[in-house]
Amino acid sequence: MSRALHHLDLWVRDLAIARGEWGWLLGELGWAVDLDDEESASWQHDDGTYFFLQGVVEDDVDHDRMRPGVNHLALTVEGRAALDRLRSESSEHGWHELFAGRYPHAGGDGHTALYLENSEGFEVEIVVGD
Repeated sequence: MSRALHHLDLWVRDLAIARGEWGWLLGELGWAVDLDDEESASWQHDDGTYFFLQGVVEDDVDHDRMRPGVNHLALTVEGRAALDRLRSESSEHGWHELFAGRYPHAGGDGHTALYLENSEGFEVEIVVGD
């Protein structure tokens, strides 16, 4: 099976915190732990794509998704029930909901998704797959 994205490499300020936040979310979406050591962590999707986290050695600038660079990552989930469950559990794992007043159609009437932001300001859009 061909994949459009080979991997995503995300540099984070605090690897331990990021590992908990991203690990929970990716695990809930079916990604399996591929690597977990003191310097990095990664998860792999069934299609072979992997998501890699690495701690930044020196960084005095906070991530700002509204500045040039990546704004957000969009991932899929199987069905509205799973999306609702992620919404109800996300705050326990370091995420907070964006656009809560317009859930689940903040992206438009024909688009069912949950928008989350983690402690470093990285946004994830979780879309109910077709």
